[in-house]
Amino acid sequence: MVVKVESFQLDHTAVKAPYVRLIAVKKGEKGDLVSNYDLRFLQPNEAALPTAGIHTLEHLLAALLRERISGIIDCSPFGCRTGFHLITWGEHTPEEVAIALKETLTEIVEKIEWEDVQGTDIFSCGNYRDHSLFSAKEWSKKVLEEGISSDPFERKIV
Repeated sequence: MVVKVESFQLDHTAVKAPYVRLIAVKKGEKGDLVSNYDLRFLQPNEAALPTAGIHTLEHLLAALLRERISGIIDCSPFGCRTGFHLITWGEHTPEEVAIALKETLTEIVEKIEWEDVQGTDIFSCGNYRDHSLFSAKEWSKKVLEEGISSDPFERKIV
């Protein structure tokens, strides 16, 4: 029997990006909770973040979201390049995560300079030549202009 992956069961034609969606909360053997969130930047099958921009956003989100959300384990881009998985210890509401994402994207647009991007040299990144702060800022602006929803199906802008 093939395991059904929740993300592949989601009707990608029904969602309204940008949004934050709680995908799942798993309880470990010792009672620890691990949560998985869908940070969707772009409407599926309509656009995709370019690799250099998503790569720089990945590096920025890894640091800046940790300043706003406790217990972050990882923040990684989707293969489809329309957003990111955010994995945390414990559980946060989609609204809390959406507010933190909004604050983070605002900081990227308004304050971040190239020197602030971690992991952009041959020693600290596996593909250090493929970065674009310009692209990261432009896509962050687009998401902020459209507004981040705390619901994937109804626009509940934070």
